[in-house]
Amino acid sequence: MKKSEVPQDKSNIESVNMRELCYATDENGNYTTELSSGWEPKTIALSNAIDDIKERTEEARQKVINGEASPVLYFMELSKMDVGILAGYTGLWQWRIKRHCKPKVFAGLNNKILQKYADAFLITVDVLKNFKG
Repeated sequence: MKKSEVPQDKSNIESVNMRELCYATDENGNYTTELSSGWEPKTIALSNAIDDIKERTEEARQKVINGEASPVLYFMELSKMDVGILAGYTGLWQWRIKRHCKPKVFAGLNNKILQKYADAFLITVDVLKNFKG
Protein backbone atom coordinates (compact mmCIF):
# COMPACT_ATOMS: atom_id res chain seq x y z
CA MET A 1 0.00 0.00 0.00
CA LYS A 2 1.12 3.54 -0.64
CA LYS A 3 1.83 6.01 2.17
CA SER A 4 -1.29 7.95 1.23
CA GLU A 5 -3.39 4.78 1.59
CA VAL A 6 -2.37 3.94 5.19
CA PRO A 7 -5.65 3.76 7.19
CA GLN A 8 -6.41 6.67 9.50
CA ASP A 9 -9.74 5.46 10.92
CA LYS A 10 -10.84 6.26 14.47
CA SER A 11 -9.68 3.54 16.86
CA ASN A 12 -9.18 2.61 20.50
CA ILE A 13 -5.46 3.36 20.35
CA GLU A 14 -6.16 6.92 19.28
CA SER A 15 -7.80 7.65 22.65
CA VAL A 16 -4.47 7.10 24.42
CA ASN A 17 -2.48 9.20 21.94
CA MET A 18 -0.87 6.17 20.34
CA ARG A 19 -0.42 5.43 16.70
CA GLU A 20 0.57 2.23 14.99
CA LEU A 21 3.62 1.94 12.76
CA CYS A 22 2.82 0.55 9.31
CA TYR A 23 4.97 -0.21 6.30
CA ALA A 24 4.08 1.44 3.02
CA THR A 25 5.72 2.44 -0.24
CA ASP A 26 6.68 5.98 -1.06
CA GLU A 27 6.28 7.71 -4.42
CA ASN A 28 9.44 5.96 -5.70
CA GLY A 29 8.18 2.49 -4.71
CA ASN A 30 10.62 2.18 -1.80
CA TYR A 31 9.44 0.74 1.50
CA THR A 32 9.05 3.28 4.28
CA THR A 33 7.07 3.65 7.48
CA GLU A 34 3.94 5.64 8.15
CA LEU A 35 1.93 6.16 11.33
CA SER A 36 -1.70 5.04 11.39
CA SER A 37 -4.34 6.14 13.85
CA GLY A 38 -6.29 2.93 13.21
CA TRP A 39 -8.07 0.64 10.81
CA GLU A 40 -11.78 -0.04 11.22
CA PRO A 41 -11.70 -3.88 10.89
CA LYS A 42 -8.88 -4.08 13.43
CA THR A 43 -10.74 -1.72 15.77
CA ILE A 44 -13.85 -3.90 15.55
CA ALA A 45 -11.85 -7.06 16.27
CA LEU A 46 -10.11 -5.43 19.24
CA SER A 47 -13.41 -4.14 20.61
CA ASN A 48 -14.97 -7.61 20.29
CA ALA A 49 -12.02 -9.17 22.11
CA ILE A 50 -12.30 -6.64 24.95
CA ASP A 51 -16.05 -7.27 25.22
CA ASP A 52 -15.38 -11.02 25.39
CA ILE A 53 -12.86 -10.52 28.20
CA LYS A 54 -15.32 -8.35 30.13
CA GLU A 55 -18.04 -10.98 29.69
CA ARG A 56 -15.81 -13.85 30.87
CA THR A 57 -14.68 -11.77 33.87
CA GLU A 58 -18.28 -11.01 34.83
CA GLU A 59 -19.24 -14.69 34.45
CA ALA A 60 -16.35 -15.64 36.74
CA ARG A 61 -17.43 -13.00 39.28
CA GLN A 62 -20.97 -14.39 39.27
CA LYS A 63 -19.61 -17.91 39.81
CA VAL A 64 -17.70 -16.66 42.86
CA ILE A 65 -20.85 -14.95 44.19
CA ASN A 66 -22.87 -18.14 43.65
CA GLY A 67 -20.24 -20.32 45.33
CA GLU A 68 -19.48 -22.17 42.10
CA ALA A 69 -15.87 -20.98 41.75
CA SER A 70 -13.06 -19.58 43.84
CA PRO A 71 -11.53 -16.11 43.52
CA VAL A 72 -8.67 -17.71 41.56
CA LEU A 73 -10.95 -18.03 38.53
CA TYR A 74 -12.10 -14.41 38.78
CA PHE A 75 -8.62 -12.91 39.18
CA MET A 76 -7.28 -15.16 36.42
CA GLU A 77 -9.91 -13.76 34.03
CA LEU A 78 -9.45 -10.21 35.30
CA SER A 79 -5.71 -10.52 34.68
CA LYS A 80 -6.35 -11.81 31.15
CA MET A 81 -4.68 -15.14 31.92
CA ASP A 82 -5.55 -18.73 31.22
CA VAL A 83 -4.54 -21.77 33.25
CA GLY A 84 -1.31 -22.22 31.27
CA ILE A 85 -0.19 -18.64 31.73
CA LEU A 86 -1.08 -18.68 35.43
CA ALA A 87 0.88 -21.93 35.83
CA GLY A 88 3.89 -20.18 34.37
CA TYR A 89 3.60 -17.29 36.81
CA THR A 90 2.98 -19.42 39.89
CA GLY A 91 5.08 -22.48 39.16
CA LEU A 92 2.03 -24.64 39.92
CA TRP A 93 0.83 -27.46 37.71
CA GLN A 94 -2.21 -26.68 35.58
CA TRP A 95 -4.28 -29.46 37.14
CA ARG A 96 -3.66 -27.95 40.58
CA ILE A 97 -4.79 -24.52 39.42
CA LYS A 98 -7.99 -26.07 38.04
CA ARG A 99 -8.58 -27.71 41.44
CA HIS A 100 -7.90 -24.42 43.22
CA CYS A 101 -10.73 -22.86 41.22
CA LYS A 102 -13.12 -24.99 43.28
CA PRO A 103 -14.32 -23.12 46.39
CA LYS A 104 -13.88 -26.03 48.82
CA VAL A 105 -10.33 -26.71 47.65
CA PHE A 106 -9.49 -22.98 47.68
CA ALA A 107 -10.70 -22.68 51.27
CA GLY A 108 -8.05 -25.17 52.37
CA LEU A 109 -5.07 -23.54 50.64
CA ASN A 110 -2.17 -22.43 52.80
CA ASN A 111 -0.69 -18.94 52.72
CA LYS A 112 2.34 -20.05 50.71
CA ILE A 113 0.13 -21.11 47.78
CA LEU A 114 -2.14 -18.09 48.19
CA GLN A 115 0.91 -15.82 48.07
CA LYS A 116 1.91 -17.32 44.72
CA TYR A 117 -1.50 -16.42 43.35
CA ALA A 118 -1.47 -12.97 44.95
CA ASP A 119 1.93 -12.23 43.40
CA ALA A 120 0.74 -13.36 39.98
CA PHE A 121 -2.41 -11.23 40.21
CA LEU A 122 -0.57 -8.23 41.76
CA ILE A 123 -2.87 -8.21 44.78
CA THR A 124 -2.52 -9.09 48.45
CA VAL A 125 -3.38 -12.44 50.01
CA ASP A 126 -6.09 -10.70 52.04
CA VAL A 127 -7.77 -9.37 48.89
CA LEU A 128 -7.64 -12.85 47.36
CA LYS A 129 -8.95 -14.65 50.46
CA ASN A 130 -11.72 -12.14 51.17
CA PHE A 131 -13.00 -11.59 47.63
CA LYS A 132 -16.72 -12.36 47.55
CA GLY A 133 -17.56 -10.96 44.15
